[in-house]
Amino acid sequence: MAETVDLQAPVVGAGLVVAIGVLVYGRVVSETVVGIDAVVVATWVLAATFAALAAIHASVGQYDLTLGHGGGAVGWLLVLLGSTAAHVALGLGLLVLSGGYIAVRTRRRRDDGSGESTAER
Repeated sequence: MAETVDLQAPVVGAGLVVAIGVLVYGRVVSETVVGIDAVVVATWVLAATFAALAAIHASVGQYDLTLGHGGGAVGWLLVLLGSTAAHVALGLGLLVLSGGYIAVRTRRRRDDGSGESTAER
């Protein structure tokens, strides 16, 4: 039997720990991290986390989750780099749609057993 490893939880956990650490640093020590606002740095960390998850899912052939996480990464980029309210609104909409898609696909994988959503024990 092939042993599988679930990397999604550790990647999400690491991304959140780093983002929260940056926010705490920004609140307690200095408002900026290397000259950039701590909230912006934390948001970039979240965007990178989504991009890393998309790459991980693509590497194992789970293209449905690649689409969801990639859409989330693009949504974060639009929020971060948006020069108009329309760009930011589009990014937020993409984040909501991607999050919903990821939730539905993950739930379906767990319900019908078609995917390896958790590590075999």
